[in-house]
Amino acid sequence: MNALTQTGTQASAPVTMGFNDLHSFEFLQRTAKAFSNSTMVPTAYQAMVTKGYGDRATVEPNPAAISNCMIALDMSQRMNANPLMIMQNLHIIEGRPSWSSQFIIAAINNCGKFSPLRFDLQWLDEIDATYSTFEWEDRKKVEKKHKVRIRNARCVAWAIEKATGERLESAPVTMEMAVNEGWFGKNGSKWKSMPDLMMRYRSAAFFGRIYAPELLMGLPTAEEVHDVFTVEPDGTVTEGGKQSVPRATGNIDPGTGEVRPVELPPYADEEFAAMLPKWRAGIAAGKATADSIIAKASTKNTLTAAQMDAIRAPIEQPVTDVEPKATPASSEAPEPIQEKTLGDRMHNAATLDALYEAADLIGEVADPDARTRLTGFFEQRKFALESE
Repeated sequence: MNALTQTGTQASAPVTMGFNDLHSFEFLQRTAKAFSNSTMVPTAYQAMVTKGYGDRATVEPNPAAISNCMIALDMSQRMNANPLMIMQNLHIIEGRPSWSSQFIIAAINNCGKFSPLRFDLQWLDEIDATYSTFEWEDRKKVEKKHKVRIRNARCVAWAIEKATGERLESAPVTMEMAVNEGWFGKNGSKWKSMPDLMMRYRSAAFFGRIYAPELLMGLPTAEEVHDVFTVEPDGTVTEGGKQSVPRATGNIDPGTGEVRPVELPPYADEEFAAMLPKWRAGIAAGKATADSIIAKASTKNTLTAAQMDAIRAPIEQPVTDVEPKATPASSEAPEPIQEKTLGDRMHNAATLDALYEAADLIGEVADPDARTRLTGFFEQRKFALESE
């Protein structure tokens, strides 16, 4: 019995979940509450969620859980699909529900209107492409232009409509389109590592949006949403669109039109006193310089002159009875952090705390292209660890 129903003590029509009447709504609420108490559903649907990591982890209530479950249950009723399958494939990204591409392909194949979805993938000549990335320098987001030579390709999703026997095709997806739309250059983009799969996913979404919009119900795919959102270093999320531009870095004076820098609050004495030993230890270990720590700390709060002097103060070496070994002159300056060393450290990070600790050193890598690659790898590892 596919539809979830409820029967009363008297012989009457079964009650189905929905928003049509009071009994259906109450039945929908009770079912949603049961799903929200399960740990098998994704976090967006769980009544209690874990926030933070390690020693900072806390379990807090999720006020949107029952409402999210109710919406997913209503969609499963309308699509005649299993509720758990809907929840597992309906991703909520920055408040926007989106389908996984695998679900869209499965829905098209099982709807009965078309033959199984197939793809025509044609590899074309190499082209020179230019894409943009954005990096934070001196508390400003700076656009970086990158030139790359890629092999162009064209992918079309198609199927035979059973009612007419007509071959239906999606709009074509090309690698040139991926570059122009900003998908290719995004940090952590899968278009660089697995372009053939991403072209199939995107063309399948195009096919469903044109010929089976009732299956998608107006929702984008998760891959499409990931391609247009960018996570900033301060944790905020911006929507990119075509070659996203830097956010405003100040407030506009309505009288003069002058852009004034945003004034950050000063570091509280207690907070600064708690962070100073950690920063000084990093300087002493050669993991960072005083200037790099001041630049990074200034993106969160404003440092006073006295606080900057405290960070720059000479490091006192402990006095020991053992005569220190002579070191060559070349070892006086700390050895620069290599991309491979830091990449291996992030790859081996088993927890998010370890991953974030390694990512703090990305700014110490000299090569800007290497910093961009490491930032993209950080986003991939973060997504993988959060999904475990």
